[in-house]
Amino acid sequence: MGYNLKLAVQESILPGRDLSERVQKAEELGFEGIEFWGRGIEDRVDEILSTISTSRVKVSTICAGYRGNLLSPDRSERELAMKEIKSKLSVASKLEAVGLITVPIFGRAVLPDLYPLYPTVEELEKRLLIEELKDLGRYAEDVGSYILLEPLNRYETHFLNRLEQAVEICEELGMEYIKIMADVFHMNIEEADIPKSIREAGDYIKHVHLADSNRYAPGYGHTDFKSIFEALKDIGYEYYMALECRVPEPREETLKRTVEFLRRLM
Repeated sequence: MGYNLKLAVQESILPGRDLSERVQKAEELGFEGIEFWGRGIEDRVDEILSTISTSRVKVSTICAGYRGNLLSPDRSERELAMKEIKSKLSVASKLEAVGLITVPIFGRAVLPDLYPLYPTVEELEKRLLIEELKDLGRYAEDVGSYILLEPLNRYETHFLNRLEQAVEICEELGMEYIKIMADVFHMNIEEADIPKSIREAGDYIKHVHLADSNRYAPGYGHTDFKSIFEALKDIGYEYYMALECRVPEPREETLKRTVEFLRRLM
């Protein structure tokens, strides 16, 4: 495959009546990994391990699915988020996944404006998140699975929209197990130059989400995936790229075509 780009797909996208059928389908379609939703993942560890034990398909990542809110004014909400993130990092370790995709907050700010102590609410949020990540980063290192900070577009969150903002947090912390995830769909909205942003983020990128400009499967919009793959090659990227997108029916046929489209560009 050239330079180790590995294709993965979210479990919910795969056709199949149960996990066994979905894993088999992933293998037939040419995926190397499956990304699992985090909600309730703790109860599925044995099922997942036994199902993939006879397959060449591995677990790429766990996608969020934790309750609470890291940037809530309510301490119990913050503590719940941290407790559940740690729980899912442990599961990621057992499943030998890269790590847990972590979104600091969806929607608008819920912390108070503490000017002049902090010039903006976003600055307060950043300071709070960094303190939480010191604790979470130590735990991530203990279990050996990454926290993957995900920047989202401005319509989904007010905080952490571009890769460079996530890199700033990683650089300030300097912790091995806090890295970032680059989602091509969000980058299409927020980044002025996607390949340039990828090259500048470099080694901090440990996971990628693939969707076209319209959130459909790659090949259904106008995103230039070839230049994105070239940028990933330039930074020596060798982790998974997981489909997180809408897949038009017939699903299996579309996935087959999508994999062929991506492989050609790789």
